[in-house]
Amino acid sequence: MSNISRRRFMQAGSAAVLSSPILSALSSSGLLSAAEPARPLTWGVLLHLGHNMWGDTPRAYTPPVDKFSCEEDLWIELTEKAAKCGLNMIVVDLGEAIQYQSHPELAVEGAWTIEKLREDLARMRKLGLEPIPKLNFSSCHDFWLGEYARMLSTKKYYEVCADLIKEVTEIFDHPRFFHLGYDEENYGNQKTYDYVVIRQGELWKHDFLFFVDACEKNQTRPWIWADYAWDHEDFYTWAPKSVVMSNWYYGNDFNPESNKRVKCYLDFDAHGFDQIPTGSNWSNDENFGQTVEFCRKNISKERLLGFLQTPWHATVKASHEANLRSLQQVADAKYE
Repeated sequence: MSNISRRRFMQAGSAAVLSSPILSALSSSGLLSAAEPARPLTWGVLLHLGHNMWGDTPRAYTPPVDKFSCEEDLWIELTEKAAKCGLNMIVVDLGEAIQYQSHPELAVEGAWTIEKLREDLARMRKLGLEPIPKLNFSSCHDFWLGEYARMLSTKKYYEVCADLIKEVTEIFDHPRFFHLGYDEENYGNQKTYDYVVIRQGELWKHDFLFFVDACEKNQTRPWIWADYAWDHEDFYTWAPKSVVMSNWYYGNDFNPESNKRVKCYLDFDAHGFDQIPTGSNWSNDENFGQTVEFCRKNISKERLLGFLQTPWHATVKASHEANLRSLQQVADAKYE
């Protein structure tokens, strides 16, 4: 097994996790919501510096890039607009867009230096925005990992992923959250790929807990896309309560009796998980407001940490209007 202990792997129930020294430290430092009930709701948006999270062939709906693809003037405009719209968090999708000191081989041509990223993080903080890092470690969305994406669950894979989490938490000055992605790891979402790899059962569980451990060792709280629960009800019983769950649904049918994705909001609440529900304007322009309305009414106030908008568009001119609309949708749905 990796450097996660065998005992932690076998006893991954929530009670054991909640009593861990690591989680106690997180709670006392304010990383857990229960330690600071006065913190305002999070109103965030996911924006892309990197974009190599989809597929390993041109057949994927978002082909991979070999050069830095984020248009910097648009990045600055979007973050400034986010602050003006009342948002207080930017989740930064990093991927291939950074010249990591620990693994510079992952950077594409034109990737930002660490110094440039630090400067931009300081700029966002001055705007009142909390920057949160995201690296997606789902096998469906890890093309940015280069050759390491084809070393899944090996010793080298664990070493590289741990290095990156450690380095990124230091660059972001040990952020409150670290978004691990971890969504859509199934055949249906990889059927167009030339190289398909899926973790299942105990291996999926082991690796997931490895990433949770890696975050907690660096004093940051793990955060994931929570769609694994759609088809694995046991997830509610063993997933650590330290993990912030972002269930997501981008349609318009918010009937939990007929829509299992929407029902998951209720199930995570019933099982005592903190949530940051996620909407999007990828499919339509009404979803984010509907997500806020449903979750505000149906998730316990003490476990609702806020909301995240995910336009899923690159930071390029062709997608600029959709990105801007996504920010206005947050402003229109925002409440105190």
